[in-house]
Amino acid sequence: MSSTISPLAPKSYPDMPTIRGLRMATAAAGIKYKNRTDVLLMTFDKPASVAGVFTRSKCPSAPVDFCRKNLPAGVARGVVVNSGNANAFTGVKGRAATELTAKSAAAAIGCSEGEIYLASTGVIGEPLDATKFAGVLGDMHDKATGDFWLEAAKAIMTTDTYPKVATRSAKIGDVDVTINGIAKGAGMIAPDMATMLSFVVTDADIEASVLQSLLSAGVEPSFNSVTVDSDTSTSDTLLLFATGAASEDGQQRVVSAEDPRLDGFRAALNDLLKDLALQVVRDGEGARKMVEVTVKGAENDLAAKKIALSIANSPLVKTAVAGEDANWGRIVMAVGKSGEMADRDRLAIWFGDIRVAVNGERDPAYSEEATTAVMQKEDVRVTVDIGLGSGTATVWTCDLTKEYVAINGDYRS
Repeated sequence: MSSTISPLAPKSYPDMPTIRGLRMATAAAGIKYKNRTDVLLMTFDKPASVAGVFTRSKCPSAPVDFCRKNLPAGVARGVVVNSGNANAFTGVKGRAATELTAKSAAAAIGCSEGEIYLASTGVIGEPLDATKFAGVLGDMHDKATGDFWLEAAKAIMTTDTYPKVATRSAKIGDVDVTINGIAKGAGMIAPDMATMLSFVVTDADIEASVLQSLLSAGVEPSFNSVTVDSDTSTSDTLLLFATGAASEDGQQRVVSAEDPRLDGFRAALNDLLKDLALQVVRDGEGARKMVEVTVKGAENDLAAKKIALSIANSPLVKTAVAGEDANWGRIVMAVGKSGEMADRDRLAIWFGDIRVAVNGERDPAYSEEATTAVMQKEDVRVTVDIGLGSGTATVWTCDLTKEYVAINGDYRS
């Protein structure tokens, strides 16, 4: 956690309502950081439905393996998250740490280890001493409370400068339901989940397979459309839980993803996922500016996304944004190297509402002064029209500053 908060941080936090059926507690186990909480326990009073998406890294962490093994059963009673150590690339010791943590959590909650979910974030390659928090889980379970979202978000931070929380409400039939979420992430963020952990809980009564289909679709335009530095983490985990408490208000359990009663819930969930994903980008390590890259006119949507990510991940584009330099030549470069179809002579590029290039050359009406004013804003929009088809995509990134190098130059020490 940095001492200086990102200038792009939210000015205030939403009031996070409690979610019936869920209680939380945090503790300071001293895993890496001194004098701050680094363990979070989420405990469900009754078995909750669960869905998850994880990193596509070929070197996943031990907790990711553990969650993947439990997920097919679709039932959760507890979640343990630690920051400061990713428990990744830790071999046999990593598996032993997940087993000890799950055993301790299951004993504290009174459930099976198959109903426990784990996530770890922090340094890769250092063994995790799970005994540090195995001893505190019983006490955490006893003092857990529903009204604890902001504290929960703080306990999972690493280089984040602010906690990330979001809440939405929706109706299923005529019953009101709530969705709350927290996330962490600031560096090693790229699609295929991005470094990030995120935990979303609703009191709706929804079957696990339906939750999974909602979540898998919802991550594409949100968490899988953000990038800070093009590096996909070993630990990325996004879990969605449904406590089912709304059934007490008469909500009928949803057992099909095609159920029309889900429309409002789906929209609210997607909105919450996008909110959390953008908060992650706005806390990009050293970030001073948020960049929205929209590509249109590509061969298809997939091609548009690849081109957009080629632009958003380009260090040259990101440093130009940091320097408030409207260097569209770097955009042209990033389009050209994307590997997707493009025609140089059909390209058009905008910074904000100002078209800087058209028909493959500088716009005749180009004004350096007007464009510089756009680049000086905290939020910079880049739009590129490829001029070939109807494919569109939007991704979000941040600028690349000297602070990014400073944060990552001595992260382990």
